[in-house]
Amino acid sequence: MAHFDTEYQRLEASYSDSPPGEENLLVHVPEGSKSPWHHIENLDLFFQRVYNLHQKNGFTCMLLGEIFELVQLVFVVAFTVFLANCVDYDILFANKFVNHTDSSKVTLPDAFLPVDECSARIRDSVPVIFILIISGVFWLHRLVKFFYNICCYWEIRSFYINALKMSTADLPYFTWQEVQARIVEIQKEHQICIHKKELTELDIYHRILRFKNYMVAMVNKSLLPVRFRLPLLGDTVFYTRGLKYNFELIFFWGPGSLFENEWSLKSEYKRGGNRLELADRLSSRILWIGIANLLLCPVILIWQILYAFFSYTEVIKREPGSLGARCWSLYGRFYLRHFNELDHELMSRLSKGYKASSKYMNCFMSPLLTVVAKNVAFFAGSILAVLIALTIYDEDVLAVEHVLSSITLLGVGITVCRSFIPDKHMVFCPEQLLKVILAQIHYMPDHWQGNAHRYETRDEFAQLFQYKAVFILEELLSPVITPFILIFCLRRKSLEIIDFFRNFTVDVVGVGDTCSFAQMDVRQHGHPAWMSAGKTEASIYQQAEDGKTELSLMHFAITNPHWQPPRESTHFISLLKEKVHREAVGGQQGIIAENPIFASSHSLQSDSEPRSLIANLLIGPPSLASLHLGREGSINPVSIGVSEGASALRSLSPVSASLHLRGSYPSARPARQDHPAATGRAMTGSGTDARTISSGSSAWEGQLTSMILSEYASTEMSIHALYIHEMHKQQSRGELSRHTWHRQESDESSESVNEDMEAARNFPRSSTFPSATSSHQQGAAHHSGSQRRVDGTSDPVSGSFRVQRTPRMPMGGWSEENQIGRHHDPVPEEGAEDDLPPHIHKVT
Repeated sequence: MAHFDTEYQRLEASYSDSPPGEENLLVHVPEGSKSPWHHIENLDLFFQRVYNLHQKNGFTCMLLGEIFELVQLVFVVAFTVFLANCVDYDILFANKFVNHTDSSKVTLPDAFLPVDECSARIRDSVPVIFILIISGVFWLHRLVKFFYNICCYWEIRSFYINALKMSTADLPYFTWQEVQARIVEIQKEHQICIHKKELTELDIYHRILRFKNYMVAMVNKSLLPVRFRLPLLGDTVFYTRGLKYNFELIFFWGPGSLFENEWSLKSEYKRGGNRLELADRLSSRILWIGIANLLLCPVILIWQILYAFFSYTEVIKREPGSLGARCWSLYGRFYLRHFNELDHELMSRLSKGYKASSKYMNCFMSPLLTVVAKNVAFFAGSILAVLIALTIYDEDVLAVEHVLSSITLLGVGITVCRSFIPDKHMVFCPEQLLKVILAQIHYMPDHWQGNAHRYETRDEFAQLFQYKAVFILEELLSPVITPFILIFCLRRKSLEIIDFFRNFTVDVVGVGDTCSFAQMDVRQHGHPAWMSAGKTEASIYQQAEDGKTELSLMHFAITNPHWQPPRESTHFISLLKEKVHREAVGGQQGIIAENPIFASSHSLQSDSEPRSLIANLLIGPPSLASLHLGREGSINPVSIGVSEGASALRSLSPVSASLHLRGSYPSARPARQDHPAATGRAMTGSGTDARTISSGSSAWEGQLTSMILSEYASTEMSIHALYIHEMHKQQSRGELSRHTWHRQESDESSESVNEDMEAARNFPRSSTFPSATSSHQQGAAHHSGSQRRVDGTSDPVSGSFRVQRTPRMPMGGWSEENQIGRHHDPVPEEGAEDDLPPHIHKVT
């Protein structure tokens, strides 16, 4: 069991998700006053269905989509069986003649076999019978699930109409923040949750995203085996929907999973005494699920091929260049996802970064490939032009064998070649594009900055932003590769997984067991290198990587401006906003040298625009009455000024160019002034109560106003993300110079200094995009010693000292010099500990 050793340690939490005075509250409601939605037992499923019904634009749209999914499954199976057994292809390809009494022309029904012969073929084929049985069982399961979902969603529809006072016809015009605000309000009347008198926005997010937060945390800590080093391909990421489905099946809801229900981790996984036994049990379960995947591989593979063929063939014929388009990979969506970020929030953010990401990837067109593509397109175009001209002259040319096929293939080839020919007006500016991308996706490895022009950076970014063709190929290969990843890779991490769920699970009153990272507590999971120095007590094992805790906290606070964070988080937010506000004022006064917020957005600025919108945005929230949409669909610079960072961000705004605000809207409801988190809020976020804004106005005006507020919240978050990354960059640069100075003073040989300088140039590296470095380089980047070290440089925000950390090694784990005395005491393995209470902290 030596390979099960792990260094995850128990997390001690001390934050509360309940409003003051409501800890351990159990509300009693008289029997006669209970509403139909009083004390909903499974609030996770309830809130997920409420969210899904909103995202699917109401009950009717959801019902129609479910029906078509059932019909689609029947069509794919029936049509495939028909093509394989009921068509005479000799007649279809004119290899066999048909005797006609009335006409010599062959028709399509002539190629269909008689019903008796077709039925006999199907009965005599064992593989076809097997596929039909498997498909029938699966379809019946989907049918039962369909009727069950219809009954459940009909209840959700009733909840929208009777409790939330929202008609299904108007549901597409309401934002989720508005729906969420009404849920929070009706808690007082209906007591949906009886363990708390009031619900918070974070309670709802926790219940909707309980398992997804765990998955985001495991990707952030490099716990899942999705990164591989292959002999010819190098560093590769393989994370498909099938692999994700198996992870969730093993961890969350499958038979024998770690959770006994949607909101509670099994009690045995909360104790450390039997961790080795639980790891063996989990390893055995993963093995059996991997074997089941291996046995079902042929059926799943056939389904994947058929579904991809029927789904993408028409698209490829209509738009051959669509396979050359790019999409965000599944791994990229988890790597870039904040804690407590809903699906529509994530997709909105990634969609805004799509255009800049495509431009960045197009900057790396191969000159050699471009020359070849131009010439191939020329030759193919010449042949295609002749065939088209002959067809125009005499349509009988199409009757010649393979002429129509040649025209189709030549057209596809020309389209593919054009995708490798860059735009002649494109300017090579990868650093600026990467800065624009960072403003929207919010996460980026440290070693990308300053290296945007390198192919290594481009290849790593391609792991997040892959070709559509690569996405389809990975999904097709998933049934074959997934069993081996489960059997040979995931099993080895069994003990780490057991320790992860025990150490990073907290019990929140009124919510249940949640991932502690999702609490976004900078004291428990903050990172000293990401503006949390002096405010975090987390060890390197408890720190979220890449600034995930800090950025997630800012994103959630901006998206939900009425949320009351814990005291430590409130302090972090207020200090950060105060710092941004102060530097914005300094930039407005012309003091822009060494100003992080202007340095972070300098590359986004157009030379024709003044430098004032950032200051105007951050000094105070602009009134909605002053907003007018111009012809370009962006915010009028005359009304509120223009900016460095925001000018580029608003260029990606999805607001339609035809929109125009004719009147003024009342300003949004301000955040509560009696709470410290409301201090210094830059502008009203997308979580603003849209009902207050749109009251007395049409549904279209309310939707338009919500869109504008959402754009402002997105711009505010982009500015803070750029600022946090710039401060992290400056802090790392200062840390680099101190290490270099120390080594130059202490080292005696110039050779050792050169080696340390080389290690310094590679510092820091991202945890999620690690690089393989030697143990000497990793140890040389830090002072030697067996204890945790604290440098004497103050934090840019709070002025407190910063804790030094060590670089992350690939695929999880840490490397430190002089490991003796650094390891924490192992968790006791005696079975007597099973008699003790669970070692899981309860948040009250």
